[in-house]
Amino acid sequence: MYIADLHIHSRYSRATSKEGTVPMLDLWASRKGIGLVGTGDFTHPAWRKELEEMLVPDGSGLYVLREDQCIEPDTAAAGRPRFVVTGEISSIYKKDGKVRKVHSLIILPGLEAAEKISKSWRPLAIFILTDGRF
Repeated sequence: MYIADLHIHSRYSRATSKEGTVPMLDLWASRKGIGLVGTGDFTHPAWRKELEEMLVPDGSGLYVLREDQCIEPDTAAAGRPRFVVTGEISSIYKKDGKVRKVHSLIILPGLEAAEKISKSWRPLAIFILTDGRF
């Protein structure tokens, strides 16, 4: 069983902390007892590159932060948080004269799938390079 936070955004999204790096997400998840963290914004190319460089498969279909990237390396053996590749689709529409927004979370089987989906969605996504949200 995991305590999970699956709805996060990368540091490339609007209105997010620029300190939201993978090592910082790992650190704070560990401190808060969160065992599973969504990567968020898998469609943003710079964020996806960071994920590919900093995360390694743990053998269960999830990822862990590379040990050499841990901010508190002394606790690395104590069970690091796991990461799962996630993103968000923002559906915006009007109903009864009001703008409505629905955010749907997507969970992917891995970074390879994220690359494939991102390439196929790229022509449809206006804000991917500026926000990372689809």
